[in-house]
Amino acid sequence: MVEQRNIATLHGARRIWTIGAIHGEAEKLNALHDAITPRLAFGDRLVYLGNYLGYGSAQFETIAELLRFRRIFLSIPPYVDAGDVVFLRGAQEEMWQKLLQLQFSVRPAEILEWMLARGVGATLSAYGGRPVDGFRRAAEGTVALTSWTSELRSAMRAAPGHDVLLSGLKRAAISHEKGVLFVSSGLDTTQSLADQADSFWWAGRSFARIDSPYESFRRIVRGYDPDHHGFFETLDTLTVDGGCGFGGTLAAVCISPDGEVSERVEI
Repeated sequence: MVEQRNIATLHGARRIWTIGAIHGEAEKLNALHDAITPRLAFGDRLVYLGNYLGYGSAQFETIAELLRFRRIFLSIPPYVDAGDVVFLRGAQEEMWQKLLQLQFSVRPAEILEWMLARGVGATLSAYGGRPVDGFRRAAEGTVALTSWTSELRSAMRAAPGHDVLLSGLKRAAISHEKGVLFVSSGLDTTQSLADQADSFWWAGRSFARIDSPYESFRRIVRGYDPDHHGFFETLDTLTVDGGCGFGGTLAAVCISPDGEVSERVEI
């Protein structure tokens, strides 16, 4: 059994609901939550596969809806534990955290430009930031850039629940007895689970080439495909991404602890 502080283990799960990339589309998330609520049962667990932020325009509403539904899910009796709902870190959340530490970068303007090309601008705007200010502060130096990122961090902390949720994200999750491994986008099958580093969110394009079991897991489930091929299932993998944020659907599946799909919902 893998025991790491940043990798969650879903103990005692009978079924696991898992939700793919959201990308700031709060209305679809709300509708998806409404669709799965009547289907919830004792022994269910819930895993969000990252990328709550970015691209879409409803960043604040998305976080608020995640927090709202978490409260609803944890109210299902009996014996519901806070660890029964897991939020994974996606590429968007990783970039946002790196943006808040931009003053420590050797070439901050280049890194900011790279992140903006990958969707972080929507999150920046949600917390009151502007790219032009970031580039200007980067040109002015470390002190000015530190002041800018501090303003962004303060804005995030002022939003109820945002800092707590975003600072508590897990890198991956596993069902008990290592039946299923849940990741945000990718996995480096040449490395152990403990040595994945950034692969969970940046190795997405190699995911489609996985054609054999990884370690002792029966299946690997991810929530975002950077190539936007949509929902896809193989013997060893499952991609729960309907293209939300890019004109597609928001997808969720209910699976057994050993990876068998029992229900699929797309909004």
